[in-house]
This record gives sequence, C-alpha cells and structure tokens, in this order.
Amino acid sequence: MTDRETLDLYETTGALLRGHFRLTSGLHSDVYLQSALVLQHPVHAESLGEALAAAFRDDRVQTVLAPAIGGILVSHEVARSLGARALFTEREDGVMRLRRGFALAPGERCLVVEDVMTTGGSIREVVGCVEALGAVVVGVGSLIDRSGGGALFPVRRATLAEVKATTWKPEECPLCRAGSQAVKPGSRA
Repeated sequence: MTDRETLDLYETTGALLRGHFRLTSGLHSDVYLQSALVLQHPVHAESLGEALAAAFRDDRVQTVLAPAIGGILVSHEVARSLGARALFTEREDGVMRLRRGFALAPGERCLVVEDVMTTGGSIREVVGCVEALGAVVVGVGSLIDRSGGGALFPVRRATLAEVKATTWKPEECPLCRAGSQAVKPGSRA
C-alpha cells in the first residue's frame, strides 16, 4: 500500500479532518486524523495492518503491542498478518502498563504500533513498558507519521504515510489567538 493509497483511505472515509484540534500530545493543529473512521471498515483495517506488517515480516515478531485505545485495532491487524499475539497497554495512575492479565516473557520479541504518531510519546511509553518487563522491542510502526521526522527511536521504524501538518504549543497557537476553540476528537480528553 502506497503513501497515496493510505491517505486516500483516510480522505474517502472522512478520517482526515481540518479545523482546530488539541492533539494527545497537548499540541494544537489545523489537521486531525481520526483513524477510527478508517478502521471501522474491517477490509480497510486488514489492508492497513497487512501493509504495516510487511515491513516487519522477517523480524520474528511474537507479540504486537499498542497504546489503548487508538492503536488496538492496528495492533490486532498487524498481529494477525504476522501470526503473532496482539496486546494493548493502558494508563494506570499515569503510567502505561499491561493490564487485564496480559503478560510478556523475558526476551519476547515485540513490535510496538500506533495509528498516528505525532511526537512518538505514546509509543515511547509502550516501549518503556515492554522493556521494563524484560521483553525486546524489535521495531515500531504507525499507519500515519505526522512527526515530520522528529520522532526518533533506537529501533527500526516504519510508517505507511506521512502527513505534513503544522503543530503549535497552545500558548503559541495562532488559531487560539484568533478566538477559535480547540476540540479534542480523540480518545484521551
């Protein structure tokens, strides 16, 4: 799946939004990617998962993990394509953890995925959780990278498409200065 095909799916499903948004990172932007609108269609979720999994096919991935909630379907579809387990992490007392009886074995080969990466913060939190449990992160991936190349990791990284979108710190946001109110359409308020 090409960069253009990925973005076409986002556009045709209404998942590429324009306006004034507060991102999970706390930054403001005039572009928001609501991946749930793409992933609600199993055929699209499967295609995107297979495409992202292809970059890690030779890495002997045993488990694919993602931060809840946005990455859950991505993790599931990538894991299905790789023949691996799919887990997700959740924040508990402000810390990303495995819950619900999920566990990792020491040395288990893990891939961390996300739907949209802006700063890479959520992915770093999941990587930290995996490493704290003694498992090994072999790579990170996202459907969309809107970091502008700024999200760096010490492991291989893959993405299906890049979206160039301006972000601002809230106190520097020109949309706020113009009187517009930022909205948060994502999963974390």
